[in-house]
Amino acid sequence: MTVIDLTVRQSNILEIVKQAGPITGKDIADKLGLSRAALRSDLAVLTMSGLLGARPRVGYYYTHKTPSDYIATILGNIQISDAHSLPVVIRENCSVYNAIVTMFTEDVSTIMIVSEGGFLEGVVSRKDLLKASMGDRNLTELPVKVAMTRMPNIIVTTPDEPVLDAAKKLLNHQVDALPVVKVVVVDKTEKLQVVGRFTKTNITRLFVQLADTGYSI
Repeated sequence: MTVIDLTVRQSNILEIVKQAGPITGKDIADKLGLSRAALRSDLAVLTMSGLLGARPRVGYYYTHKTPSDYIATILGNIQISDAHSLPVVIRENCSVYNAIVTMFTEDVSTIMIVSEGGFLEGVVSRKDLLKASMGDRNLTELPVKVAMTRMPNIIVTTPDEPVLDAAKKLLNHQVDALPVVKVVVVDKTEKLQVVGRFTKTNITRLFVQLADTGYSI
């Protein structure tokens, strides 16, 4: 994102507005000895980033925001539904062996275990499968349910949760992925239906997309 690595000219503009704002684009250009047209792209970057505000017939003013404020605002405005991946799921009667094969073939770190209808029953991680594989066990007969973490001891997210909040869950609970779920009522009982997964890779991909597209608030 451009706002995090400002050019010398953009830094100078920011300093001028801090000292003299509100100030018009023409006055900024005069102070720098440049034409207003020459500053158009720099002013656009600074206003789209949220570091500067602009009012008609008043001019540019300093918002007192930092690049970290900008990032927090963006991630707070983006919902999980815009950033999650498709879920990788298996049934709880699946064997540990098949779970390991699924994990490697799908190249994921966490698999969701679901019942009929796609309702969340548990999750299993690489660490869980490693523990289950230790010792003299027949992995083709050992059901994955003996290794999985069960509800309600699973941290989840929802399609409408801000990405920033979900990212904090990943860090605070030290997990690689969160099941993305929606609440479905079945026979007057609320169940969590898996509709996606949100991972550290999703966060990395999101940052790259923001940098490439110049996302603005």
